[in-house]
Amino acid sequence: MLVSFGLPQLKLTMSKSRFFTGQPIFSQLLSLIPREEVLKITREYRTDRYTKKFTTQHQLVTMLYAAFHRCSSLREVITGMQANSDRLVHFGLTCTPRRSTLADANSRVDPRFFEKLYQVILSKYYPHLPDSRLGKRDRDRLFIIDSTTITLFSDVMRGVGLPKASGKRKGGVKAHTIIDAKHDVPAYVFLSEARFSDRLFLTKLPSLPPGSIVVMDKGYNSYKKYAEWTSSGITWVTRLNERAVWKTVIRKPLTWFRKRRGVVSDRVIELGRPDLPHDESLRQIRLVEFYDKKTKRYFKFISNDLKCSPLRIAQLYKDRWQIESLFKRLKSNFQFRYFLGDNENAIKTQVWCSLIADLLVKIVQDKVKKLSSKTWAFANIAGLIRHHLSTYVDLIKFLSNPDLALIRYHPPNPCTQTRLFQD
Repeated sequence: MLVSFGLPQLKLTMSKSRFFTGQPIFSQLLSLIPREEVLKITREYRTDRYTKKFTTQHQLVTMLYAAFHRCSSLREVITGMQANSDRLVHFGLTCTPRRSTLADANSRVDPRFFEKLYQVILSKYYPHLPDSRLGKRDRDRLFIIDSTTITLFSDVMRGVGLPKASGKRKGGVKAHTIIDAKHDVPAYVFLSEARFSDRLFLTKLPSLPPGSIVVMDKGYNSYKKYAEWTSSGITWVTRLNERAVWKTVIRKPLTWFRKRRGVVSDRVIELGRPDLPHDESLRQIRLVEFYDKKTKRYFKFISNDLKCSPLRIAQLYKDRWQIESLFKRLKSNFQFRYFLGDNENAIKTQVWCSLIADLLVKIVQDKVKKLSSKTWAFANIAGLIRHHLSTYVDLIKFLSNPDLALIRYHPPNPCTQTRLFQD
């Protein structure tokens, strides 16, 4: 029998958390992926052929788990899921896969499955395309093109540069990307070997809606594509290649204000050799020379927009830095240093699953922004998800008002001192 020694009964009142949910955070993220579309794409690419238990759906869940946790090895993925074996039912899994099973699936399943799934999720949550209405903000119609290279320690995908003195050559995968500046998400991604030229990516690029604005670096030098965009009503801005052939047609006068802001000259030029037939539509091109006082560099911008201010052209090219921030966001929040396989299929699968994970976090960020006045940085949300992937907390409600998620209780008055023994 317990003896209370005359101590008063102290009652702690504890309120329930308002954000408890029957599904862990990882399950809530998986619910953003339309399951019927997963099954549809699985049938389209026949990725479940010769599969007994570990289906493509299971592979997707496992690779997303690895992406959110930034796992660097197959053993880290499998042991992490084994430690959460009591939550696998919520993840849609009946058991944890073997390392060999996951490795075989990554090398066998067509990476186009994950590419198609990314496009389906993107079109579901970001369906609005830019239009050509006058007065609409440039950022709502802006697309930015660039590429980033991910270094590999295997030459399964050929990289650039000469081999080392030992004869070993590092490989590399290049992600050619066009992003929607309004939503800050990749609108189209093409994965290739690092030696793949940037200019050839323009031939893979899907058609853009009329009224769009395309900004890119001078590596994407294709007069044929420039002419095609011009005839389609698409504005493009890029830098002039040093080896380009051009001739001045008109010199536009500059105001004192534009000169003070850094505009050196504003001209209408003929770009390219006039004897080539595909250059005929490039005879009226804008050339703006600009001096950046911060970096102390001269830039030569070319565009098919002959009416806008030269400062607007310089600002549009400056907005191209947004895609560099996107690449930094991807490489700092997801695992691109170590890969879970040494074959091309496994490498592309991991990259696509990381892009899907990035898109899911971005969807959560935008939902929270619409529901509340709080502004969360992407890295903070990604960090919260990474540390609490198996926690039973309503993610959207918690991020909308995290202060209400604190479990409150009323402790006894610290000034009231009780005696252990009665007199």
